[in-house]
Amino acid sequence: MQIPASRQVVEAYGDGGFRVTGTHYTGSLLVTPEQTLAWSVARLEDLTVESIQPILDMGREELDILLIGCGERMGLPSKAVREACLAVGITPEPMDTGAACRTYNVLIHEDRRVATALIAV
Repeated sequence: MQIPASRQVVEAYGDGGFRVTGTHYTGSLLVTPEQTLAWSVARLEDLTVESIQPILDMGREELDILLIGCGERMGLPSKAVREACLAVGITPEPMDTGAACRTYNVLIHEDRRVATALIAV
């Protein structure tokens, strides 16, 4: 199966940014299958319910999984963030940013309903 041309794909990460579907971004990102958004979160401690509101607004109608790229190491998002995701039918999956990039690409290739919140490394 080939990834549809309209899908966002994380092609590279590091040096404080990402390349997504041919475009270079500096800083953290929210990536959904259809769009890439700049994200103001620079550390896991800065991750709030409000910061992922664009993802929460998509809810279970559009997404099943939110991969959370926590930076260089995996950490646990706050209970409030985890509960907010689950309340709208999205399973939060924390991991380090590199793993989140790779996992997102695999799941997009499988045409899964996934988004990722990536803290830049």
